[in-house]
Parts: sequence; structure tokens; C-alpha cells
Amino acid sequence: MAAKQGVVQTSRFAAWVSSPTGPKTTHFWGPIANWGFVLAGLADTATKPPESISRNMTAAMCVYSLLFMRFAWAINPCNYLLFACHASNECVQLNQMRRWASVQPWAADYGFAAKGAASAESK
Repeated sequence: MAAKQGVVQTSRFAAWVSSPTGPKTTHFWGPIANWGFVLAGLADTATKPPESISRNMTAAMCVYSLLFMRFAWAINPCNYLLFACHASNECVQLNQMRRWASVQPWAADYGFAAKGAASAESK
């Protein structure tokens, strides 16, 4: 019985490898490559000071990830790996945008300034 189960598992793996979303296709490797954006954003969160974040590039990455989340959902078959990658990148980039906004001179007036930052009125 155990040997038969092993054959079933092997054939499922072989079927996935040869499937339209398996590792023999760009449907698989495109999202794998895009995880680099997520990892880079996480690395920036840990190391980059908020003052050096580019508002324009972060906004562009947010729009890019939203568009590709829609694309991943709309194509047939749905590319769930691509969707997850861009959903993760959207979260990372929105956090970067929040960090950028927290150090702007107007941030304290709207209640989301970085710790220790003072509003324009208290200066």
C-alpha cells in the first residue's frame, strides 16, 4: 500500500511539473523573479532611513503591483503565485509610503508623524 501511495505522489508531482502553471513555464518563473521586489522592499524597510525613500518610485511600485494583481486574477488559468507576490509587494510598498509620509513636515498635522517629530506649529 505504501509503495502505491508513493507512485501516486510521484505522478502528482510529475503532473504539476508538466502543468500550464508548473516550473516549465513563465507562469511559474515570472512570479519567482518578482519576489525580488518584495525582498528588496523588506530590506529597505530594515535599512533605509525614511528620508531617503522616493515617493514617486514607491507610488509607481504600488500602481504596478495593483495592475499585476488584477492581471494575475484575470488570466486563465489564474496565476495565484503572481497574485500573492504582488499582494505582498503592495503591502511592502504601502508601508514604505507610510514611512515616507511620516517624516514629511506636514505629517504631524495629520497624526502620523514619526516618533519624536514635532508639528510645524510647535516649532
